[in-house]
Amino acid sequence: MKKPETDPVIARNRKAAHEYELGESWEAGIVLQGMEVKGLRAGRASLVGGFAQIEDREIWLHGVHIPQYSQARWFEGGSRRKRKLLLHRAQIDKIERKVNESGLTIVPVKLYFKDGRAKVEIALARGKKTWDKRHALAEREATRETERALNRRLKGRPD
Repeated sequence: MKKPETDPVIARNRKAAHEYELGESWEAGIVLQGMEVKGLRAGRASLVGGFAQIEDREIWLHGVHIPQYSQARWFEGGSRRKRKLLLHRAQIDKIERKVNESGLTIVPVKLYFKDGRAKVEIALARGKKTWDKRHALAEREATRETERALNRRLKGRPD
């Protein structure tokens, strides 16, 4: 009997939602070397600063930090080396068309295990301007404040 994974998510790129407007997303497999899987299972990976590029009809993930497994005797490659992503050819072509037409970028959003295999969720993203970021923060703060006021009223406290 297979034991259920309580939290299979290894890393989230929260900064991506702040820095970019996220669009369509895909789940991709990731090619890892031997001890990188154990490093991921330790749960210390970071997606901040990561991005994906299409080179020769293949998608490569750059700038994602997967730390060296501490118990490993040897580790080839760097912790921020580029890694190949596994997608169907039609998906790669669709992503490439959208990136070339619209000037979008590909960012990793989430890194997780699914059925024992490491997966990364990538999304097409368009960079936000500074005023967009401020507007999003102001909206979020206004929503929080209205929820707080509603909770106070429901509990019978004065405003």
